[in-house]
Amino acid sequence: MKGKLSEERRQHILQDYSRGFVAFCGLEPVRLEPGFLEARVLIREEHRQQDGFIHAGLMATLADHTAGYASYTMIPETHRILTVEFKMNFLRPAFGQELICRAKVIKPGRRILICESEVYDQRPEGEAMVVKNLTTMASVPESELKKNV
Repeated sequence: MKGKLSEERRQHILQDYSRGFVAFCGLEPVRLEPGFLEARVLIREEHRQQDGFIHAGLMATLADHTAGYASYTMIPETHRILTVEFKMNFLRPAFGQELICRAKVIKPGRRILICESEVYDQRPEGEAMVVKNLTTMASVPESELKKNV
């Protein structure tokens, strides 16, 4: 599914992004294009770990989930995206009031897609990259997922 997204598909992806655990965490989409998604999370006190930094688990969720939905723009509507693996590099601690994630598909495929996510801590002096992530995603027909439940 390359090229433009229909308005219906675009709205579905934007609405589907923030459900369940992701909604609980406060992640929300900001900008969507084919093969690209930018998302953000406004930091709450419960997002911080014992030293006041933003928890790595929140950053990992943001990077992985945003990459998944960037991938979701590139597959047929009858398919779903599942994470196969990811490599997360935490570059520096995050401590600001908001995180921004920009994820893009760098290698589309019919079954396997490779994505890159960057998470930026929004600080008074400007944004600082705090995570660089490489994710492998699988495009799976929805009918195959239901067989394995």
